[in-house]
Amino acid sequence: MQPRIIFMGTPDFAVASLDALVKAGYNVVAVITATDKMGGRGGKQLLESAVKKYAVANDIPVLQPKNLKAPDFLANLASYQADLQVVVAFRMLPKVVWAMPALGTFNLHGSLLPKYRGAAPINWAVINGDTETGVTTFFIQEEIDTGDLIFQEKMSIGKNESVGEVHDRMMIMGAQAVVKTVEAIANGAITPQQQDHSQASPAPKLT
Repeated sequence: MQPRIIFMGTPDFAVASLDALVKAGYNVVAVITATDKMGGRGGKQLLESAVKKYAVANDIPVLQPKNLKAPDFLANLASYQADLQVVVAFRMLPKVVWAMPALGTFNLHGSLLPKYRGAAPINWAVINGDTETGVTTFFIQEEIDTGDLIFQEKMSIGKNESVGEVHDRMMIMGAQAVVKTVEAIANGAITPQQQDHSQASPAPKLT
């Protein structure tokens, strides 16, 4: 079965996964991304997300809701009749959104969950001097980064490697994990594992 996919994401990190899905021939029926913002010099430039730019260039419909619970957005989302939703570097979703597709909604996270739940997993792995990190795909549930695990892939962190360097390598690994996860879900070849919540550690946004 070729699932109808809605992709949700905003920065460059997410574009790699979206591009990998498109190049693998998957049917991405729409993209959901952040609203445009004014910025640049003097705040006079309209800034579009990296995911929006990619979607527009590849003729994929783009939705940019301010409110993810707004009835008109939910009706629009439902009209695409997606079987699966893929989330990479987006914001927290309400249940009415993540519970919509029959095959569920999965997220790509930049750590080996349950380690480093939160917005800045790569930063905290480097700050703490970890020698290993990785990516996790998991089904979204109520609490952030707590859902059942689908796949995990490990990668080492070099002694002098920066957050940016880890980010760029992880972006490629994450894209491969997203395609692998979609393929497994489409073929009914997954056995999601519950996280060991006792091993959880936080990775809050840096200020």
